[in-house]
Amino acid sequence: METAITVADGSIKGYLAEPLPEVSGPGPYPAVVLIHDAAGLTQDAKTIAERFATAGYLVLAPDMYSRGGALRCLKGVFRDLFAAKGRAFDDIDAARRALAERDDCTGKVGVVGFCLGGGFALVAASGEFDASAPYYGQLPKNLSVLDEACPVVASFGRKDVTLKGAAAKLESALAERGIPHDVKEYPDAGHSFANQLPLNRLLRVTTGFGYHHESNEDAWRRVLAFFAEHLR
Repeated sequence: METAITVADGSIKGYLAEPLPEVSGPGPYPAVVLIHDAAGLTQDAKTIAERFATAGYLVLAPDMYSRGGALRCLKGVFRDLFAAKGRAFDDIDAARRALAERDDCTGKVGVVGFCLGGGFALVAASGEFDASAPYYGQLPKNLSVLDEACPVVASFGRKDVTLKGAAAKLESALAERGIPHDVKEYPDAGHSFANQLPLNRLLRVTTGFGYHHESNEDAWRRVLAFFAEHLR
């Protein structure tokens, strides 16, 4: 359902998905902050949030474009991502706190993100989250950002021309730091393989971007297993 998230300068929009007690039990539940891709808080992002809720997680997806829409906010959001700090990260942490403070939350909170959101999820792994699941996220320019990262389960597509070598580089960085991790690159997938967006069919033909069911389902199983280990 649509909701508001209290932040430092007021509130931003978000989407909240809750487990069904008849399916997941009475709680309390672990939680997940879901960070949308560059397309924004679309129906696809909400559908993924509901899928996590069905798996027994409280989910809150902040609208990173709340302060004026994608055209107005995109530049500033990307600026914060590349700087690994700023208001966008404050908003993400506000979503984490909102979940952690709920009576029906265990206090364990993970973060998952896609594309733009995957980059945020990776940097935010060094904050107060208990596990991070970046999907085809941009690696931080300075990998020392990951020095104190929480456990990370990351998913990439080998056909993703925008992130060549990112999976291997991240795997090496996490291993060097002794951070529990599961990094996988899917040979038949490109960028955005876990997102079902209206333009994906055209993008898949022209750029290799687009949904890939088998890769997405395998990544889903890995993420749930990893979150079960580190959040439950």
